[in-house]
Amino acid sequence: MAAQHDTADLLDSALRVREAARSVTAGTAGADTVLTALAEVVEHDHASLSRWDPRRRRHTTLAGSYPEDATAYIEARLHQDPVFPVLRSPARGGLWLGDVPKDLLAASPGFQDVLSPLGIEDGVAQCLFAADGRYVGMLNISVRGRRRPPDPARAVVTLLTESLAAAVASREAGPPPEAAAPEPGAAARPGGLSPRELEVLAELTTGRTNRQIAERLYVTPRTVGTHIEHILAKLDVPNRAAAAARAAAWGLAPVP
Repeated sequence: MAAQHDTADLLDSALRVREAARSVTAGTAGADTVLTALAEVVEHDHASLSRWDPRRRRHTTLAGSYPEDATAYIEARLHQDPVFPVLRSPARGGLWLGDVPKDLLAASPGFQDVLSPLGIEDGVAQCLFAADGRYVGMLNISVRGRRRPPDPARAVVTLLTESLAAAVASREAGPPPEAAAPEPGAAARPGGLSPRELEVLAELTTGRTNRQIAERLYVTPRTVGTHIEHILAKLDVPNRAAAAARAAAWGLAPVP
């Protein structure tokens, strides 16, 4: 009966996390309320909720309790860590520290130089994806000491990702200046392009494949293909080469 009670408490806590995330999405609460509620699901020593900025190609911390140097790593270097391509897979339900291969941990500056000195032995890095497949940010939870199996909190964190992703996406920066106030001649663009379509269009000027573009923009190749279909339709051009030529004429270039 005690286990059932614990499970019931855990589900109640998960519901409070979801409500906190919904409040953030609605703009009635800050991201710190999500981390406060998450502490009831996974007891932790440090945690952060961060948004991915595709134009600056870095994370921005919305709320967190990591030391300054760890926060700086999450924001500016985590996406370059050898572990990141593994945990960023949309098919993965979060990457718990105990599940990372030892050779990968040995090659990870994030673990060796940042987490290990803090005494971190467990926790999870959970990538967050919007409904359209965009990578929008990450939840990081770190714990000193190992969590005991079975650990139902693992499944709960995975189930909360949709709500967390919506909360993070709601904090995204507005459209870039060139999208909010188009340069002369933008009115001639048939149909108009969204900021994300402009990003994909700029990538076409390099001759990159859909998969390469997807890796750079942190979306799936299928999502890139859909954007390209919309671009061709809006610009009324027959193929991606013609779209790239149009982009070059406008002076569009991908973010370095």
